[in-house]
Formats: sequence, structure tokens, C-alpha cells
Amino acid sequence: MPETITRYLKAHEAHDTATALTAFTSDATVTDDGRTYQGATAIGQWLNRSATEFTYTIELTDARRTDSTRYVATHHLEGNFPGGRVDLRYQFTLRNELIERLVIEP
Repeated sequence: MPETITRYLKAHEAHDTATALTAFTSDATVTDDGRTYQGATAIGQWLNRSATEFTYTIELTDARRTDSTRYVATHHLEGNFPGGRVDLRYQFTLRNELIERLVIEP
């Protein structure tokens, strides 16, 4: 995985919103749970909410490059969210070595 993605994933897991935001382009979009967030302000609010809404553990189970700008990281989460367990695919698109788009889905 590129450094940008690794930095985002580590910061997100540590609930470090400021560092996580440095991995995104200024016009980035994140789609999670059927909602899309665009730009640093909206993504920062999403990161802060996701860090406090539930308590969970996260384990990276797979990571791969799908083409020159796209990567997929699969995580297994267990916690106090509805269902208690889920495998999520984090689909990253990079532009100029930063995350331009992130789509999170089962």
C-alpha cells in the first residue's frame, strides 16, 4: 500500500482526524454507509463521528493494487455496531499521491 493510504488507515484507527485528513486531496469524496462526503470539512466531520459513534476493533485482512491509481484494503471489524461483525472493502483512488476518492462497502 502507498504511504498515503497507510497514513490514513493508521490515523483513522488512532482517531487522529488531523493526520487522516492530510491523506486526502482538497476536493476528495468519501462514500460510507450509502452517504457521500465531499471536501475536508465534510470528511473531517465524518471521521470524527465514525471515531466516536461505535467501539470496534479493526484487522486488515487483505490489501491489493487494482491498477495504477486504485487500491483495495479489506478490514474485518468487530464491535458494538449493529450486527457486531463485518468485512469492509476500502476502495481508494489516488491522485497526485493523495486520496481522491474512498468508497467503503461490504
